[in-house]
Parts: sequence; structure tokens; C-alpha cells
Amino acid sequence: MSRIATVICTAVAVAAGGYWLTLSNSTVPNPLVSSAEAQEADLDTSTVVEMVQGDKDAPVEIIEYASYTCPHCANFHKGTYKQLKKDFIDTGKVKFIYREVYFDRYGLWASMVARCAGPEKFFGITDLIYDGQSEWTRAGGPTEIVDELRKIGRRAGIDNDQLEACLQDGTRAQTLVAWYQENAERDGIEATPSFVVNGKNVSNQSYEEFKALIEDELGS
Repeated sequence: MSRIATVICTAVAVAAGGYWLTLSNSTVPNPLVSSAEAQEADLDTSTVVEMVQGDKDAPVEIIEYASYTCPHCANFHKGTYKQLKKDFIDTGKVKFIYREVYFDRYGLWASMVARCAGPEKFFGITDLIYDGQSEWTRAGGPTEIVDELRKIGRRAGIDNDQLEACLQDGTRAQTLVAWYQENAERDGIEATPSFVVNGKNVSNQSYEEFKALIEDELGS
């Protein structure tokens, strides 16, 4: 079973209210503790904000599907992404959309922290999460891991009350998982990082390969 198929099965468990309910430490976020109530609510995935960089009318659109716990995604963001941003996103040639993939609860927690302060800080927090991935993902158990994610949120200027509100929002957590599932099924995502470039699925590539692909789309 692929990791994507696994996480879709996990989404079913979320809907059933069986996700993470064994967590008992009060310092660990349990956003689905009210899952029965959230299950009854309408999960409106249109409320999930697309995280976008670059000119909205750019001739090339790149959608990245990535997990905050994926080492290959961290490597992409530390290298190729920074070059793409400088050469194509910041210059108005590429509209870049980042969509989260949830392989595990830690990736979902990281996503909820990254989204906590809104689109203005999302990509900056995402950089911090990827830069520190090897530390926070190996911090220990759930309590230690979420404490490290809280530290990242505070470094980005989010106060404790706001962080806890984000991490404990059960309906929001379920909506994000449903949103991810819709996107992954529609775009045929089977691994991370994966990309959709002007509607065409593309696997992870080097900067030079991305550059050639983008230039081909630009007709240059």
C-alpha cells in the first residue's frame, strides 16, 4: 500500500472518530477529541485557504504536494525551491501553490501551526519547519514533538493562546484532512514531493530539470 493510500485510510479513521483518541497527556494536541461533534458538522473544504506565492496571473502554475515530515520535501525546500523562487516566482513567471499532505499526526500538527497566523506568515513558518525537520521530528514522543512545533510557532510571533486554539481545533483538522484527500484523489498524487505544472503531473526533479520544464512552458 502506498503512503498516499495509507493516509486516505487514515482519513476514514478520522471520520469514524478513532484518530489519536488514545492520547492522554494534556500538553499534546488532541484536535479530534470532539470528533463526534465535528463529524456532524458540514466540512466545507472551500474554507481552506490556498497558500500561494507569485503573480496570480503568471503563465506557469506549479502546485507542490508535500508533507512536513518528508525528508525529500525538506531537501527540495532547502535547495531547488529557493532557486525557483528567486528565478521564477519572484519574477512573476510562476504562480506557486503549496498543498499539504498528511502521512501522520505530526505532519498535520505542523500544518496547523504553519497556517495559524494566516497566509502572510505561512511560507516563512514553512521554511522554519523544514529547516528544523531533523530536530523536531526526532525530539521524542508526541509531547516533545508538539513542544518543538510550538517553539517554531512562537519564533514566528504566534502567542501561546493562538497556538493552542489552532492545535485544538478539531473541525479544522478534519476539514484539512478532507481537503487533502480531495486534492490528492483529483490530481492523482502518489508520493511526496509531487508537482502539477500547468495541469501536468511531474515528479521531484533537480532545479535544472524544473528550469527547462518552466522555460518550455514559457516558450523560451
